[in-house]
Amino acid sequence: MTDVEAYLSKLRAQGFKLTGKRRAIVEVLLREDRYITAKDLMEALKESYPSLSLDTVYRNLNMLKEAHIIEESEYGEGGSRYRIRCSTDHHHHLVCIRCGKTEALEDCPMDILAHVPEGYQVVGHRFEVLGYCPGCTDDLSSKGGREV
Repeated sequence: MTDVEAYLSKLRAQGFKLTGKRRAIVEVLLREDRYITAKDLMEALKESYPSLSLDTVYRNLNMLKEAHIIEESEYGEGGSRYRIRCSTDHHHHLVCIRCGKTEALEDCPMDILAHVPEGYQVVGHRFEVLGYCPGCTDDLSSKGGREV
């Protein structure tokens, strides 16, 4: 079974309808293997789906997020970006805010949290370290540290 088929089987098992657009979104996100914007995704699908709207892309992304197929990362004013959800055990990421590349972190910051205030019940957490990957750092350095 291919990676695409594994994710689509998970979707089907949850009772979600499988459409060509959803398959295409999963294929693009698997191929990219990094966080990308909804606009980047729409651009990648434009040839196969010329009338695809950004609303349709967002609706499908939200459904795939609800089905735990993809992850969303908020980039402040840069908006959200999306990637295929990792299939490995619990872990966190370093995320390049320029190209969207990710690297897994071995440690979990929750392990050092010695105390949760009384009355709180932790049901989950998110932790991402945002910065620049080595390739983007080198590229920015060669341009005097500025985005072009």
